[in-house]
Order: sequence, then structure tokens, then C-alpha cells
Amino acid sequence: MSERTLIKNISIVNERQTIISDLLIDNGIIQKIGQLGDDLNASIIDGNGKYLFPGIIDGQVHFREPGLTHKADLYTESKAAIAGGVTSFIDMPNTKPNVLTMEILNEKYQIASEKSLANFGFFLGVNGDNLDYVLNLDTSKLLGVSDDGLYFTKKGNLLADNPKTMERLFANCKSIIAIHSEKEQIVDENEKLYREKYGENVPMEYHPIIRSEKACYEATQRAIDLANQYRARLHILHLSTERETHLFRNDIPLKEKNITTEVSVHHLWFCDKDYERLGTLIKWNPAIKTEKDKQGLFKALLDDRIDIITTDHAPHTLDEKQKPYFQSMSGAPIVQHSFNIMLEFYKQGLISLEKITEKMCHNPAILYNIEKRGYIREGYFADLTIVDMNSSSTVEKKNILYKCGWSPLEGTTFQTKVTHTFVNGNLVYENGKFNESIKGQALKKSIE
Repeated sequence: MSERTLIKNISIVNERQTIISDLLIDNGIIQKIGQLGDDLNASIIDGNGKYLFPGIIDGQVHFREPGLTHKADLYTESKAAIAGGVTSFIDMPNTKPNVLTMEILNEKYQIASEKSLANFGFFLGVNGDNLDYVLNLDTSKLLGVSDDGLYFTKKGNLLADNPKTMERLFANCKSIIAIHSEKEQIVDENEKLYREKYGENVPMEYHPIIRSEKACYEATQRAIDLANQYRARLHILHLSTERETHLFRNDIPLKEKNITTEVSVHHLWFCDKDYERLGTLIKWNPAIKTEKDKQGLFKALLDDRIDIITTDHAPHTLDEKQKPYFQSMSGAPIVQHSFNIMLEFYKQGLISLEKITEKMCHNPAILYNIEKRGYIREGYFADLTIVDMNSSSTVEKKNILYKCGWSPLEGTTFQTKVTHTFVNGNLVYENGKFNESIKGQALKKSIE
């Protein structure tokens, strides 16, 4: 059972406003919000000058367990997430084995219940090989199905490249279908051209040309057209181009959308100019693209064509990253610093705290229909993050918590610091120290 805690005089950022108030946590939930007197039975945290946010829900991570735990695991990466204010995550299916059955999915939930410090959810993988199996399930009970990362296992696993598979899935699936949207055929043709010119050592600056705007746009446009035809619930993962943003709506509330999308923080933070400095360390799929794309994604985030912010946290060892272009693994660790990145944009006057909270906390809860999380409300789980907005911190090897031990953000100084993180009312993180005695819980869907 969690400790009774009273947070006093803190700026609460929630539901499009910021107010100074007190908040009482008891029995794992938010009991009261308001001007509360002293409570002799509660631990008291002085929130004066600090900000309280709902715990962040990261809708796309690759925590690598089972099967790839030399890179990361559910304990190490959830710990890094907690230090960054992320209290819940949804993990992708490209572990080993790929999560293509309910048996494997349930095994992941069991492992997480024993190891994860944060709350957890998992996608069921879907591709041409297990489509019939998935469609025989009651998919309405799943958080979502996804093909993301499965293309690493074998060619042809991307739904975006298989319209017939997509049609059957869209016509029959009752959960969110979250897809990696690139046309493999276009990417393959580009790879062939650059391999002929440079061999294995293609300069990284060509990564966004190989994994091009055209490959992304054509895949996304086709998927949206099919989803609209079948009224399917489609979610496009990690949008990376300005052009694609114009395919999405902002004239209806998120709850009414059947087509949604997200942006991952690295597509807002980096652009193609950073390849010269960081090379393969920022090799992601889809690729980090131009400054114009970065600005366009930000604009679409602000005007609600883009619904949520994720990380696509995907750790690899440095050895796996520091190889020639075609051999270097795609993906990088970032979940510990995603909130700091967005708060840095706030410091630069580019986004409000309320908008950050909407995109990182409220909207993921709406999009994935998660029960009693994502908001600071009485009766909700006490997943909360306290931030000192006037305390700087620099990303260094010694404070990186990822199992892989590195970050593309090394040397970056952020002007904010997460000081406390509560998960289900438990103070799991406080000023660099962890209480690991209680593990996170499985995310549950609200009963509609």
C-alpha cells in the first residue's frame, strides 16, 4: 500500500490550466485537490515554486524484453523512464520471439509485473503470417495491434506494403491498428542505388533520402484511404514529414477520430543537419528529415493534426550503432529525456505547459482508452511528476540509466529537472534515488 502524501502549494498543470493548489495521495489514488490543511498522518512535500504534471504515458517504446536483453530490459528502461517522468508505457511487438500470439503477449505482461517500475501495456504484433490468428481473437480487448519493428525479422512484414492484408485487418479488427508507414519497395530501390554508389559505407546524410518523404507519404496516404473505406481505427506511428501532416484532421475532437497520429521527440529535436555531428547515433526509421519537416511537425502538433507525443525509444549497444550504414541498427534510447526535451521547447516559447500535458498525458489516455490515468483528477491513480523548472541538468554517461549506457543527447544541458515521480501513489523516484520495492501495474482499458 502506498504512503499517504500531501503535496502543498504546487502549480498543477492539468486540463488546459495551471493552478496553485494542494493534493492529497492516499491508497494509491488522488484523494483530494484543493486548499487542504496540514495532515499529521501524511508525508508532506513542499511544492512551492515547483510544477506538478500527470505522469507521462509513452505510447511507443521498444524495451527489448524478452530476447534482446543485452540492449535493454523492462527493469532498466522503466527505471530510466521513471527518472524522466514517464509513469506508463506501451511496448512494441518486435522482441524475440515476436509477439504474434496471446501466449507470448501474456508472458510479456508477466515479466513486466515482476520487473517494471512503471505501468505497462503491450501491442500484439500483426503481419501476413498471423493475420488469421489475430482476426479470430476478440481484438476489442487489446490495447492495440501493430506491425512496428516486425520488418526487421523479415522483408514483407510491413502492413503499409500489403494492401490486401491491410484490407482484411481494417475490415475486421476491433482495436487500434498502429502501423509503421513507409513503402518498403521505394526504400529498397533507394538502398540499391546508394549501395551501387558507395558500397556499405553510405554517408549518413543520405539516410532521409533513402528512407524518403515519398516512401512515407505514399504509404500513409494509402493506409488512410483504406482505413476510411472500412471505418477502421488506424494510428500512424512516428510521423516524420511535413507533407504527411496535411493528411490528418483537426476539425473534430480526438475521441471522434478514427485516424490518428503521433510525433516522436527526436523528429522534433533533431534534423538532417545533425547527421554530420552524430552520424549513425541518430539513425532511426523513419529517418530524421529536414528542418522544414521538423517545423511542419511542430506546427501540426500545436494545431492538433498530430495527437500525441511518443519516444520510439529503441536502444542498441554502441557497437551495434557504430557500424557502416547498412549494418548500423536503427533506433536509439531517449525515454529518460523526452519530457526535458518538450520542456526545453516551453522554455524557448514554442509550446505551453498545458499543451505538453495534453499531448504527453491526456491524449495518450484518450487514444488508447486507458482507465483512470493521464489526468490529475480525484479518484484517478496517483501517477504524478514534480518538475523544478529552474534547475538545469546535463546529460552525461554517469547519469544515463539506459542499459546500453549512451544517449544521442550526451552533452546537452536542459533547463529543467524531474525531482519526484509517483506511480500508483508510490514515490518511486526522488532526486536521483529510487524506491524499487513496488512494481508498476498493467494498463487497463476503460469500460465504455
